[in-house]
Amino acid sequence: MKESTEKLYIKRIMSVLVFIQNNLDGELSLEELSREAYFSQYHFHRVFRALVGETLQEHIRRLRLERAASYLKFSDKMIIDIAFDACYQTHEAFSRAFKLAFGCSPSEFRSNNTSPQIGQAKIHYKNGVSEKDITIMIGDEKMDVEIKTIEPMKVAFVRHVGPYDEVGAAWEEVCTKLGIEGYLGAGNKFIGISYDDPSVTPPEKLRYDACITVDENFVPPEGVMVQTIGGGEYAVTTHFGPYEKLGETYSKLYGQWLVQSNREYRSEPGLEFYLNSPDGTEPEDLVTDICIPLKPKK
Repeated sequence: MKESTEKLYIKRIMSVLVFIQNNLDGELSLEELSREAYFSQYHFHRVFRALVGETLQEHIRRLRLERAASYLKFSDKMIIDIAFDACYQTHEAFSRAFKLAFGCSPSEFRSNNTSPQIGQAKIHYKNGVSEKDITIMIGDEKMDVEIKTIEPMKVAFVRHVGPYDEVGAAWEEVCTKLGIEGYLGAGNKFIGISYDDPSVTPPEKLRYDACITVDENFVPPEGVMVQTIGGGEYAVTTHFGPYEKLGETYSKLYGQWLVQSNREYRSEPGLEFYLNSPDGTEPEDLVTDICIPLKPKK
C-alpha cells in the first residue's frame, strides 16, 4: 500500500530532526538538510517550521544551547570549550545567548544544583536520540482550501531585492509606468511572487516580483520586465488581514493542509493574488489569495 503524504512528510522531517541532533557539530546547512529530507530548499523550510514550531536555525541554535547546558551540568569541560562546541566564537556571545535561554550565566548555571529548565519547545536535545524519542503533532484546525487550475498568465513586473516590507517601491514603479502607457484597467490582476524565505535568506537578498497581468500585445516600458507565470494546479486559500501575517497562513497551509492532503507541491514559488488595494483599505480588511503549486495528481 502506498504511504500517505502525511506519513511521508512526517517521516522525512523526523529523519532530519534525528540527523540534526546527531550532527550538531556540523555545518547543518539548509542545502544539506533539505537534501536529507528529499524536499526542495524553498518548501523544506516552510514545512519544517510548520511541523516543528520554529525555524530551522532557531531549532539548531536552541539544541546547541541545550547540549551546552547538559555539558555544564554533567561534564567538567571548560566553559569556553563548551561555547565553541555550541558554535559561538566568543565567551561573551555564548554567555549572552545562554542567559537569554536559561535566565542565568553559564557559570551560575553550572553551580546551581537544580535541573535545567528547557522551555516549552516540542523537541529537546537528547544524547543518542532516535525517531522513537520524537513526536510531531499536526494541528486539526480546518482550513478552507480549493484546488484550482491557474492558466499561464503574461505579466509585467518589477523586481524588488531587499526586505519584503519595502516592496511598495516596486509596486509604485510598475503601476506608474503601466498607468502612463494606458495598460491599467479593471481587468488587471495584481500578483506577488516571493522567491525566498525571510527566516532563511538575509533581508538584503530577498527577491520579490510585483506583477500585473497584461495582454499578448503588451510592450514593456523601460525598467519593466515581462514573464509568464502560473500554469497547472494550485492549492488556494484566502488570507484575511495584514500582509505581515501572511506567514501564519502559509505555515498552516504547508504544515497542516498539505501534509494531510495526499498532494505534493511543485518546486517553484507560490503566487499571491491581492484582491483589494492597500491604498485606502485598513490592514485588517485586506484580502489575499495564497496559491501554492501542486504536482499533477497521481
